Amino acid sequence: MAIERIIDAGVHTDDIAEQKIEVTLRPKTFKDYVGQDRLKSNLKLAIDAAKKRHEPIDHVLLFGPPGLGKTTMATVIANEMGANIRVTAGSAIERAGDLASILTNLSDGDVLFIDEIHRLGRSVEEVLYSAMEDFKLDIMIGKGPGARSVRLDLPKFTVIGATTRSGALTAPLRDRFGIIHRLEFYSTDEIARIIERASKILASKIKPEAAVILSERARLTPRIANRLLKRVRDYADVNGDGIIDIPTTKAALALLEIDELGLDPGDRNLLVSIIDNYGTNPVGLNTIAALTGDEATTIEDFYEPYLLQIGFIERTPRGRRVTAKAYKHVGKKHEKADGQQKLV
Repeated sequence: MAIERIIDAGVHTDDIAEQKIEVTLRPKTFKDYVGQDRLKSNLKLAIDAAKKRHEPIDHVLLFGPPGLGKTTMATVIANEMGANIRVTAGSAIERAGDLASILTNLSDGDVLFIDEIHRLGRSVEEVLYSAMEDFKLDIMIGKGPGARSVRLDLPKFTVIGATTRSGALTAPLRDRFGIIHRLEFYSTDEIARIIERASKILASKIKPEAAVILSERARLTPRIANRLLKRVRDYADVNGDGIIDIPTTKAALALLEIDELGLDPGDRNLLVSIIDNYGTNPVGLNTIAALTGDEATTIEDFYEPYLLQIGFIERTPRGRRVTAKAYKHVGKKHEKADGQQKLV
């Protein structure tokens, strides 16, 4: 199992304290939700229309890299609708009977949030189709020749699905969602505002300049920003007066080995491994995974989105290739000689 990195955008599932704090820091309404303005505008319109018609909002699919606020947005939608929310995960619903049990316990207007919805099994998906489209549930009673199908009426509910891999969703399931949106990376200004808001909730004083430094190293991701804030707060409490200022922030980030672009030793190792072994030649995903010791899905879901965002890696038909910007950042010389790329 790979070691969890502080700049991983995924949830550290074995850290119960972190999960509790993360829930505390999550905004509850659109007013408190920083960023994703285009998404919020579209959702506000859909919610206002649904409330005016006294109907549940249409099914919503949210996709994008981890840590950008898909679960938080689902909670905000439920709160804005004045609805109860039931949270589950695609991997937790193993059988059609598990889904049937969840659906029959919902009430009118409830929101069912399914995280990593692409991990639903095919048999579960087939039950979900009619439930989402017709609010009907087909179940089999009995076995063998005497088995018969019974159709049950379900309450009018809303499914909010979240996924980091929208391409893994089957077309029939994707077509059941009336509202489909991608969550984008945040700007550094938005991340700084998120950090300042979180510091108030945590009752920790932070200087605006320190919030800017943290925002520049948070990989444009709120979850990472909050995690860095908590680690810097720990450093300030132990090695200072509890106030997070510029010297404290820089010292804490140096201790964590997170550079000015938010890269940690794992990111730099990935880039240097590709450069040293393959230069500017394209490299396949499985080859990169073998070089770093991580799984291919980990590379694709956790390393690659941000490295693509900042222009350190580019995708080509033949594989991934490191750019000149990445060479400069890791201290490798990038030059051409006789039509070939030469590393010094």
